[in-house]
Amino acid sequence: MTNQQISTNGTKASVHVVLQGKGGVGKSFVSAILAQYFRTKSAPVHCLDTDPVNATFAQYRLLEAEHIKVLRRGTVNEKQFDMLVDKVCEGDGVFIVDTGATTFVPLWNYILENEILAFFRSYGRNVFVHSVVTGGQAMSDTLNGLERLAQTTSEKNVIVWLNEYFGEVCKDGKSFEDFEIAEEYAAKLVGAVVIRDRNPHTYGDDVRQMLERRLTFDEAIRNAQFSLVSKQRLTIVRRDLFEQLDKLAIV
Repeated sequence: MTNQQISTNGTKASVHVVLQGKGGVGKSFVSAILAQYFRTKSAPVHCLDTDPVNATFAQYRLLEAEHIKVLRRGTVNEKQFDMLVDKVCEGDGVFIVDTGATTFVPLWNYILENEILAFFRSYGRNVFVHSVVTGGQAMSDTLNGLERLAQTTSEKNVIVWLNEYFGEVCKDGKSFEDFEIAEEYAAKLVGAVVIRDRNPHTYGDDVRQMLERRLTFDEAIRNAQFSLVSKQRLTIVRRDLFEQLDKLAIV
């Protein structure tokens, strides 16, 4: 099967793998955003959490993420990962795969060694790799993780998420698009989504409460424990993120 598969609603079949070697930078939040975004497209959305330490993605009740243990004694459990690949190739719609920091190196090496991304494409799946880059102290580490992916992927399939929660992603007065890594690997980058740095006492606190409760945007906006203005701010954040994803044309 080599033709692009189309779901019954017209959405292209695709798989989105969220990878970053640095922990605590927002991978599960990105996975949750992607799942919610594709649900608005009426696509069948399947969520898979492969983090062996902090299965945060699987804690979002509404998203019904399946926790798959792909590591065994620090190495990839090939049989479990084979089952994950089978799910993606045999299923319909969009697959979101959240990964843990500890799985980054062995999982990506396994993907490369077995040419899994090309294998997905042979089954008609568009494939995208999402990597989080943060500001602040973790910026160097997250840029290294992004570079590892950009160096080794063979096609233009990397989407960068600039998480400004820890600070603006800038260096020597330059924004990310002017970084050396962005210029060097421009042929591999589909685009970027900015998780904007907003007022920490209003927007920041609303998002933090939503994340701590493992709520989707829709759930938080319907939740009576959030004030009307908090719901308005969450609506603004969701709209901003979804509009940025629309511009990437990954549906």
